[in-house]
Amino acid sequence: MKSLKTWTAAAVALLSASTAALAADAIKIGEINHYKRMAAFAEPYKKGIELALKEVNDAGGVLGRPLEFIFRDDDGKPGDAVKIAEELMTRDGVVMLTGTILSNVGLAISSYAGEKGYIYLASEPLADDLVWKSGNPYTFRLRTSTYVQAAILAEQAAKTDAIRYATIAPNYAYGTAAVAAFKESLTRLKPEVEFVTEQWPALFKIDAGAEVQALEASKPDAIYNVTFGTDLQKFVREGTTRGLFEGRTVYGLLTGEPEYLEPLGAEAPEGWIVTGYPWYGFTSGPEKVFVDSYMAAFPGETPKIGSIVGYMTVQSIAALIEKAGSTETPALLEAFKDLTLDTPMGEVTYRALDHQSTMGAYLGVTAVQDGQGVMVDWSFKDPTPYMPSEDEIRAMRPAK
Repeated sequence: MKSLKTWTAAAVALLSASTAALAADAIKIGEINHYKRMAAFAEPYKKGIELALKEVNDAGGVLGRPLEFIFRDDDGKPGDAVKIAEELMTRDGVVMLTGTILSNVGLAISSYAGEKGYIYLASEPLADDLVWKSGNPYTFRLRTSTYVQAAILAEQAAKTDAIRYATIAPNYAYGTAAVAAFKESLTRLKPEVEFVTEQWPALFKIDAGAEVQALEASKPDAIYNVTFGTDLQKFVREGTTRGLFEGRTVYGLLTGEPEYLEPLGAEAPEGWIVTGYPWYGFTSGPEKVFVDSYMAAFPGETPKIGSIVGYMTVQSIAALIEKAGSTETPALLEAFKDLTLDTPMGEVTYRALDHQSTMGAYLGVTAVQDGQGVMVDWSFKDPTPYMPSEDEIRAMRPAK
C-alpha cells in the first residue's frame, strides 16, 4: 500500500499538471510596445488591454479558452521589435502580434510579419504606409488613419480665409505622412492655398525657439501642427511666449488627446482646432460606459486615447478569433475580411480592401477649464467620407 506521503506527492503532481495544462490552453497574443520610452501613452494603453481582457475572460474567454497577452518592451527600437516578434512567435507560442505606437517601429514589424506570414494588428501606428503603400496581406490597422484625421482638419481649414500655411511635424514616417495628407486634402478643397514653410524637428529633440522663429518669419495665416508629447509641450510654451499663435488659427493633429493636452495644464493653447479624445464630455451610451468602467477598474486614473485603443485592440482580437473559430493563421486571415464588431466608439469594420479599420475620430476646439486643457464644441467624425477612393487605394496597395 502506498504511504500517505506518496499519495500526497501524486496529488500535488496531478494538480501541478492540471494547472500547467490550463495555462497552456490560453490563447496567447504577442504585444510589443515602448513601455519605458513612451510611458505616458503605453501605460494607459496597457490598462485598456487589461480591462478588456478581464471582461473577455470573465465572460468565458474566447472559444472557451482564456485570452492572454504577453507584453514585451522594444524601447522604441525597430531592430529590437523585430527580434522580439520572432521570439514571441517561435518561442512563446503566440498566435499573432499586436501593438507599437511609433510608426517606424510598426512598419518594421509589419515588414517582418509579411515576410514570415505572421498576422500583425497595428493597434496604434498612424503612418498610412502600413495599410497602403507598404501594405501586406498579414498587416491590419486599428487606429483612425493619418490621412483621415488630416482630411478632417483640412475640411475645417478650407472654410476660413487663410491662404498662407506653415507646417511643423516630427521628421519621421508619421510626421511626413501627416503633412502630405493635409496638403493634399486642403489643396484639393482650396486650390489657392500656399504652404510657405515646412519645419521638420527631430522626434523628441525639438529646438522650439528656432522652430518658432522660423515659423514666424514665414508670416503664415495659419499653422498645421503635428508635434506631440514633450515636443508639443516645448512648442506650445515657446510659441505662446513669442506670440506665434496670436491672430492665427492652429490646426493640431492629436493635440486634443489627453496624453498630450493634460500635461500642459493651464498653459494649454486655446482656440486650436484639433483631433483628440474628450472622455470628460461623454454623458451616455457605450462611450460613457467605457469611461465609467475604466475609472472603476483604475481608481484615480482617467482614460486616455491609449486606453480606448488598448481596449478596442482586445475587442478586435477576441471578435476575430471567435469569427474564425480557430487560432490558425489561414482561418484568422479569412475572418479578418470585413470583420465587424461593436466598440465604445460605435461599430467598427476592418475593410477587406486595405485592412484599415473604420474607427472614427473626435474633432473639437481647445480651451482651458479649471486650469486644465480640454476639447470643447467637439463632434464625432465617421472616417468613410474622408477616405481616398477605392480605386486610389487599390493603386497604392502593392500587388499581392
